[in-house]
Amino acid sequence: MTIRALVWNENRHEQTNALVRKLYPKGIHGAVAAALGEAGGIVVETATLDEPEHGLTVERLAKTDVLVWWGHKAHGEVKDDIVNRVQERVWEGMGLIVLHSGHFSKIFKHLMGTPCALSWREAGEVERIWVLNKNHPIAADLPEHFEIEHEEMYGEPFTVPEPMETLFISWFEGGEVFRSGLTYQRGAGKIFYFRPGHEAYPTYHNATVRKILGNAVKWAYTPASAWKRVNQAPNTPHDKAPVPLEVKGPRLHEDGEEGFR
Repeated sequence: MTIRALVWNENRHEQTNALVRKLYPKGIHGAVAAALGEAGGIVVETATLDEPEHGLTVERLAKTDVLVWWGHKAHGEVKDDIVNRVQERVWEGMGLIVLHSGHFSKIFKHLMGTPCALSWREAGEVERIWVLNKNHPIAADLPEHFEIEHEEMYGEPFTVPEPMETLFISWFEGGEVFRSGLTYQRGAGKIFYFRPGHEAYPTYHNATVRKILGNAVKWAYTPASAWKRVNQAPNTPHDKAPVPLEVKGPRLHEDGEEGFR
């Protein structure tokens, strides 16, 4: 089994900020892709915002098993038709891993249907991340907790829907806590939100973070073929019903006619 992963990054901070370029000379997408390569069984490609169609063409997404998304300052530059395209692939069964400031990305907010808001502070605090379910595949081979020396604080309340499972909770030096690892499913697609990863800190060089990224991609992978009918709403004629029947009353639509959406 080989999982085809695509790491998407807006790639804005790397172009404009010397600190971020120094931390991630191959871009955040390059660091995340390298982490996935270490996990084994994953073939990784990358895409960025400035590529044609943001690097997310119909053909490329059709060949993607799991999409990893990092964004921050350019959420509004992502075209709505591309967001809709990604959302449909998630419904069909493509996995989605949303990282750090991706909580405000269009794709995450579309799939969650909520504001996805939180409190934050950039002070280089210690983040202590507690593992709540060591038996979950995303937490495989992790310690009970681990620390990141410098990170941006995210604080509750995090206005997202109740997840299928909360896997990680973070504590910060200032006293705040945050649900930093959440799983969801939308249609046939599995979704994992993972909090750490502020661009001003070397978080994606942390060995435990890198381990989680690989675990998450393997968890989000769905081996079944794409559920192409997930967004279809066909009008099934009366004579094509599992038990054929006669029309007994008035109707607004003819057989085979499309309904209103």
